[in-house]
Amino acid sequence: MSIMLKAEHLHHRVATSEGPLTLLNDISLQLPHGQSLAITGASGSGKSTLLGLLAGLDRPTEGRIWLANQEITAMDEEQRAELRARCVGFVFQTFQLLPGLTARENVMLPSELRGERNAGKRAEEFLDRVGLGHRLQHYPRQLSGGEQQRVALARAFCSIAPIDHSTSSSGSTTSNGILFADEPTGSLDAHNGEKVIDLLFNLNAETGTTLVLVTHEQRLAERCGAHLRMAAGEITTEELPGNLSEVSA
Repeated sequence: MSIMLKAEHLHHRVATSEGPLTLLNDISLQLPHGQSLAITGASGSGKSTLLGLLAGLDRPTEGRIWLANQEITAMDEEQRAELRARCVGFVFQTFQLLPGLTARENVMLPSELRGERNAGKRAEEFLDRVGLGHRLQHYPRQLSGGEQQRVALARAFCSIAPIDHSTSSSGSTTSNGILFADEPTGSLDAHNGEKVIDLLFNLNAETGTTLVLVTHEQRLAERCGAHLRMAAGEITTEELPGNLSEVSA
């Protein structure tokens, strides 16, 4: 099984008035293509910092990261942005929808920026898959929190899912995309949170993407194939099924 995400000996420090502050200390991990990983820990444990580094949003002080077989720590910001545009999707706790765009326009934007054909049609398909086919022309302010997060899910998966789902007899194809989710249910009530969790994993299974998420919720972490717990910038415990490649601290 090929490796989609790999990190070796990550350290991350920031300067403060009292001297360097260590946010991550010697983190190593790897995740096979198409698998899911939950990263949990208390606030300040370093999990969101790690997620940002793995997604190429920032560079570690030390260490190396490979994403889709490319070393992103050897890239400049422009190169990392280009790679993210091709194979990375994001779901944020605060949705990050553009208020001046409709649901349809928000979902189609990443694909449209890449110059893909039928960006609008794909956006409509994914909005329909998350139960919002009737809300295409509504703006974020006209949607509930749960509906806004479903739009964010549709946008993320639309940007990284295989374009042609007809090439597989099972109705799904292999994706070279990876989805990063930072507390995707943190702003939702229990009912909407459950709906978003189900949608997240159903879409992930359908599209064959790799999934890495940060969460405080045990119910969400339990749905993932692998689970890392963090404290004080280090991996403290690992829960890995036998069919996953080694994920090591």
